[in-house]
Amino acid sequence: MELYAASYLLPISSPPIPGGAVAIDNGHIVETGTLDELRSRHGGPVHDFPGCAILPGLVNAHTHLELTHFPSWKIRKGIDYSPRTYIDWIIQVIKIRRALTPQELELSVREGLRICLEAGTTAIGEIVTDRSLLPLYAGSSFTGRLFFEAIGHDPVRCAELISDIDTALSAFSGGAFLPGLSPHAPHTVSEHLHRDVNRLAGERNVPRMIHLAESREESDFFFNSSGRIAEILYPHVRWEPYLPAPRRTTATAWLDGLGVLNGPISAVHCVHLTPADAEILAKRGVGVVLCPRSNDKLDVGRAPAALLKKLGIPLALGTDSLASNDSLSLWDEMRYLINLFPGVFTPSEVLAMTTLGSARNLALADKIGSLDKGKRADLLVMKLPDQYGSGEGLYEALIHSAELLHVIPCGKHPASPQAVV
Repeated sequence: MELYAASYLLPISSPPIPGGAVAIDNGHIVETGTLDELRSRHGGPVHDFPGCAILPGLVNAHTHLELTHFPSWKIRKGIDYSPRTYIDWIIQVIKIRRALTPQELELSVREGLRICLEAGTTAIGEIVTDRSLLPLYAGSSFTGRLFFEAIGHDPVRCAELISDIDTALSAFSGGAFLPGLSPHAPHTVSEHLHRDVNRLAGERNVPRMIHLAESREESDFFFNSSGRIAEILYPHVRWEPYLPAPRRTTATAWLDGLGVLNGPISAVHCVHLTPADAEILAKRGVGVVLCPRSNDKLDVGRAPAALLKKLGIPLALGTDSLASNDSLSLWDEMRYLINLFPGVFTPSEVLAMTTLGSARNLALADKIGSLDKGKRADLLVMKLPDQYGSGEGLYEALIHSAELLHVIPCGKHPASPQAVV
């Protein structure tokens, strides 16, 4: 048994505790309260951090760590150019991804894990395209959800993919991670494959995550099967035989018509939602992962965050990848979100989105995201500034001016100031 104490303990699920502490045993939380209360009930060493706050490790709800080395790959592979549109960027990613070796992918994932941990992230919702990389995640100090990606239109290949994924789920060995499924996007997954992924998710009792309404090109494509997806992307990946007739609808409404917006599922980006689309997501209980910096870098617009909040849609934050972002820091993402949507979210709401909110979107709220009894003991120790207010002032100070001193994954206090992968 060990006690960790600070000037403030932020459980996230309940109000801050001045002079708070958390009791940890075997990597899990036993109890929270004031240091005096916990000392009276528990023995063991006390790690005290005056002038600091202790809060849960951050949960990055949407990552592609396989692409961490993307900025350097562009140069080394001779594909270093600035895409003019979202589809141009997609083509660039495809070209670079096809040229990578297994060793390059492994080094990229390892670097991504290291960067995330140094920034206080202890759990991720990772999209996995290469399942041979699973041992890297399983051997790390992270937890979270590994979403096996499904993509394609060819019926024979899609059937083989579903069979392969089903086998992989049966033999899943992800360490502290749990599995999930990711039908990539409405326009990159066939109608039959969408339904098969939904069926398999139900049979295996795993959540899903889908990229949805990220670009204007997707909206154009679902309305009349035209635009750059039809003219450039489909020919590039040889999907011309699967070009659909004009649907005269939105991607969200189309998915709802397929009956696949049911069960635990999160949608990422959701930039080009109509009000009716947002109502569908709210009605179906679909969570939304916002990635504002990625959306800005790809110049696709911004999500209707105020509407999503008003409808009570569960919200989370993700950084996406370094192919479409400048860092994997959720602190950078939080600050950007607050500046992008002034007055929409309070600092405490934003911090909750990157902890318990993200855990909920990953269907892991019973395991991580807050400092509650029985949960995994992922802790951050933050040095508070000399001056900060009460109430929201504490959360504002944490996001904008506090210093991250220690990352303690699963109750393992490192000897150095930062934890290691």
